[in-house]
Amino acid sequence: MKRDEAQILGPIMESEIAEIPAIFQQLSDAHEQIDTLQKFFREHEFRSVQILARGTSDNAAHFLKYLIETKLGLPVGLTSPSAVTIYRTKLRFSETLVVAISQSGQSTDLVEYAKAARAGGAKLISMTNDKSSPLAQLANHHIDLMAGKELAVAATKSYAAQLFASLLVMRAWGVDVSGLDEIIYASQTVWDRRSNIMDAITFCDRDSEIVVLGRGFSYPNAREIALKIQETSKISVQGLSIADYMHGPISALTSKTQVFLIVPHGLPLDSIEEDVAKIRISNPKIFWFGCGDLASAEDIVIDGARCANEMFATVADAIILQSFALEFARKNKLNPDAPAGLKKVTLTR
Repeated sequence: MKRDEAQILGPIMESEIAEIPAIFQQLSDAHEQIDTLQKFFREHEFRSVQILARGTSDNAAHFLKYLIETKLGLPVGLTSPSAVTIYRTKLRFSETLVVAISQSGQSTDLVEYAKAARAGGAKLISMTNDKSSPLAQLANHHIDLMAGKELAVAATKSYAAQLFASLLVMRAWGVDVSGLDEIIYASQTVWDRRSNIMDAITFCDRDSEIVVLGRGFSYPNAREIALKIQETSKISVQGLSIADYMHGPISALTSKTQVFLIVPHGLPLDSIEEDVAKIRISNPKIFWFGCGDLASAEDIVIDGARCANEMFATVADAIILQSFALEFARKNKLNPDAPAGLKKVTLTR
């Protein structure tokens, strides 16, 4: 499909990805909501954190989980909303912080769990794109994602905003997260040179298995691009930790498998080098998203954001992954703005 023909499909998703650098700037400039959050953290001490989310927001939750665990050393769990909605569990959450992450702030199971958490003694921070939403109203402190109305069914700008806002939460919590302007600049840079994605798309096909692997801070993005390809190209894609992949799923690897390695600049390459060598034994087609320093001549490399650390690069690289899913759907002559069978807001019970 020619480029001008492809642009007929997914114009909304494309325009929403293009908004991301400006959204980062808006969040960075919104000093008042972060100043208020600083005061909140000074007034409360927490022994554990639970993160409440579904779908795309659950992938962002993994990023915040890594941030809190690595920077603050606190235990962080991902909630099971069905514990409340199906099993009616009474939560005992004293000295616990619950962070609810949601684009709409409306999903029924998230709202019910948030109410149960508050009743069980938890403090609640919500992060939504709608300050009038039920989750926003329930929270002790609400972070407005400032992404504006998101129309494409596949969430893009709200996910990126959740990643950036997670860094702001850490800053408010006393972690040194300086230099966020670098993310804004890097995200605009990777968007401006996204034409290299078109070259990579020609080597990727819908009929062969796709496995997406990440590690550490890149794991959330691995899950997210897998989800975006599933949503927009209507195929099953695995998004896994490379460590988990080596514990079993690698046995299904063949020369026909397309392996996407999500490796932001700054990721310690020695943490994946041995695993990549084992993957190469099966001679799959390998795509590198971010850093291609371990790539061979036969691999396809999509260079990512060159930031001071992998946390920042991970946030900016979300644009690359979303753009790849967009262009892959276009190649497959599918409309990523409105995938069949999906709605923008899922009211899970």
